[in-house]
Amino acid sequence: MLYYLFEYLDKHFNLVGAGVFQYISFRAGMAAFLSLLITITFGKTLINFLRRKQVGEDIRDLGLEGQIQKKGTPTMGGLIIITAILVPTLLFAKLDNVYVILLIVATCWLGIIGFLDDYIKVFRKNKEGLAGRFKIVGQVGLGLIVGLTLYFNSHVVVREVSEESLASLHASDIRQNQEPKVEYEDVKSTITTIPFLKNNELDYGKILPFVSDQYTWIIYVLVVIFIITAISNGANITDGIDGLAAGTSGIIGLTIAILAYLSGRIDFSSYLNIMYIPNLSELVIFCTAFVGACLGFLWYNAYPAQVFMGDTGSLTLGGVIAVLALAVRKEVMMVMLCGIFLVENLSVVMQVSYFKYTKKKYGEGRRIFLMSPLHHHYQKKNMHEAKIVTRFWIIGILLAIITLATLKLR
Repeated sequence: MLYYLFEYLDKHFNLVGAGVFQYISFRAGMAAFLSLLITITFGKTLINFLRRKQVGEDIRDLGLEGQIQKKGTPTMGGLIIITAILVPTLLFAKLDNVYVILLIVATCWLGIIGFLDDYIKVFRKNKEGLAGRFKIVGQVGLGLIVGLTLYFNSHVVVREVSEESLASLHASDIRQNQEPKVEYEDVKSTITTIPFLKNNELDYGKILPFVSDQYTWIIYVLVVIFIITAISNGANITDGIDGLAAGTSGIIGLTIAILAYLSGRIDFSSYLNIMYIPNLSELVIFCTAFVGACLGFLWYNAYPAQVFMGDTGSLTLGGVIAVLALAVRKEVMMVMLCGIFLVENLSVVMQVSYFKYTKKKYGEGRRIFLMSPLHHHYQKKNMHEAKIVTRFWIIGILLAIITLATLKLR
């Protein structure tokens, strides 16, 4: 909203300083600052409100150190995160940008699903929360919206630039934070980035060569649904100890912000030899608001937590990361970048599968880990949860560095 206001003031009244809102870097910085401010200030108010309403977490005794002391800690803190993401985005981003609209829809959509789950747990006293089938339906519904939009919307394109135009790029254009004037062609495409391959690209339309081009959208939408469901559930499972999900999501969000900025600028994308996606750099504003919300939430969620995000926050964080990855066409790279989510998810699948297999074969269920998800395994080994979280953050940072490094690896 403020972008359009200051654009009008700059155009008609030559207001001093109004032109600064044209710069993505300025608006991204302001979005991050406002997001942090909202989280820290609004967070305390919401925590006090949740305490008065006795909206506390009902902890099951799993035999973990310090677990019982967390009983009654306010939950549904994901409302803080959602507010801190949406308000700066609405104020500083271009609201006619298809990617921004898609991320706003995803945030609200998954926020509602997570809120319903927490509401049933807290107020209806049903520990199971929202039935799993309804969660899946919600995630599939979002996947359909995202997949169909990214495939059919006319503004979602990849821009192919001529060799002559690439040769005309100058460093001065970068210093002025303006995209060079070049000749290009906008192309509808289903290509995505695959690290370590020769051209770092894979076309979904060529995955199954026997499938006609007119049915490529079905393959693409199914992939989108799978990615959104997998990453949102991975974030949900990771949210088991203080600060783990929020900190890990913040690292991932910052990395995607860098990828969005690089892919959304013709000069940087041509230098790195990665696909150029017009209008994508506007997502940097959303990403910085996302990172600010995650970091600000840690103010209250770091050990010992004063509030838990609940499914309201964890499902939203995971789903938003998935949609961001799809928008920047780096979803395959999420296997690496979201490695923490992946390992946490796999630990549960492996534990349950092995237990069922051994129970059927030997009559007694056996376990691979002391407890799943993986962070509980280390808690069972008497490692303090603050140390577990810190080490997982370090691994997350290493994965982010490796992910960015793959941009130049062929």
